[in-house]
Amino acid sequence: MLLLHGGPGMSYLYVDGLAEEIGGGYRVAAYQQRGIAPSTLQGPFAVEREVADALAVLDALSWERAWVVGHSWGGHLLLHIALAAPERLYGGLAVEPLGGAGDGGLAAFEAEMLRRIPEGDRALAEELDAQALRGEGGPEAALESLRMVWPAYFASPEHVMAFRDTDTSVPAYAGVAASLQKALPRLASELAGLKVPLGFVAGKRSPMPYEQAAGATARVIPEAWLDVIPGAGHFPWFERPGCVRTALQRLTAVDRSN
Repeated sequence: MLLLHGGPGMSYLYVDGLAEEIGGGYRVAAYQQRGIAPSTLQGPFAVEREVADALAVLDALSWERAWVVGHSWGGHLLLHIALAAPERLYGGLAVEPLGGAGDGGLAAFEAEMLRRIPEGDRALAEELDAQALRGEGGPEAALESLRMVWPAYFASPEHVMAFRDTDTSVPAYAGVAASLQKALPRLASELAGLKVPLGFVAGKRSPMPYEQAAGATARVIPEAWLDVIPGAGHFPWFERPGCVRTALQRLTAVDRSN
């Protein structure tokens, strides 16, 4: 089972908790997407390159096929991989993904994130993010921005995963963010023909709008399904332990004979 971390331009280290949630019975691997060591720091930073990188990881692992679990941007990347190389996947689980229909829920997500940030910090948080999307500013500014918005990802400010100072890549964030928006119309037009078994997990109290993101996407894909987790935000395995494991059991029960 290959794990795809979110971001883009973030460290993969936070998926340790997701790997623990998955638990025994699977051989699990994760990797750092380009832009941050120990991966290459060089671009291009684009959806197509990220798809090729994920397939290269499967090759390096000597895995002809695999289950793939993607979180946030990683869940969106999963959709592109499933379309580009369906023969390499048994199936996939997108956890709190940016969607693949319409704008993916991006506008509503950004608005809700800003609403959740304390009023005195909103202007600076918005400016730091805009700066990073332009490819400007360094990793210190990007880390400050992430630190400011971190509590907004969770359903309750009283139950927030400990923040870990981590490496960030502004070029990866800016490049992939621009590339995925450019690719959205094509992605949306192709999802109806997807044959890979896919499930979606979304937190009901996440800033990512489950109806416009995971829900709208699942409705387009034949036989895809969505589990909405009450009381969970953007990291549902932290807020409602066991929910991802349960979804995986449902997903991996599909017939893999073909």
